[in-house]
Amino acid sequence: MKKLLSLVAIIAFSATSFAQTKGPKIEFKAKENTIDYGTVSRDSDSGLRTFEFKNTGDAPLIVTNVQSSCGCTVPSKPTEPIMPGKEGKIDVKYNMSPGKIAKTITVESNAVNVPEGRVSLRIKGEVVVKEAKSDLEKPKAVMQTK
Repeated sequence: MKKLLSLVAIIAFSATSFAQTKGPKIEFKAKENTIDYGTVSRDSDSGLRTFEFKNTGDAPLIVTNVQSSCGCTVPSKPTEPIMPGKEGKIDVKYNMSPGKIAKTITVESNAVNVPEGRVSLRIKGEVVVKEAKSDLEKPKAVMQTK
């Protein structure tokens, strides 16, 4: 009797484990789900970056919500389901305020390979402002020493 109960328990556990591996899966291409802007100039960079991902599962992946940790970062989500084996993207536009960049974007989906279908994406870097050179400034004389 104990052997029969053990066998039933093992089969039930195996079936449950197997069932959890079926479904859509989201895999982002960015290392550690992070895009590093590096040091960028506010005047020459639009602030737009793209997180690319792939549905590595066997069912359509639906991104239900994408939100940022602040209003200075505006993400956009795919409007259509991402079919198995296909790729999608999430565009992120940072407002390029001077200073350090350290923002989080939360992606909510029906993916079974991440807890509760949520993935955190990060952007980091620094925005600098190029100093404007006045036409009225005289060039500084360079002194040469011998």
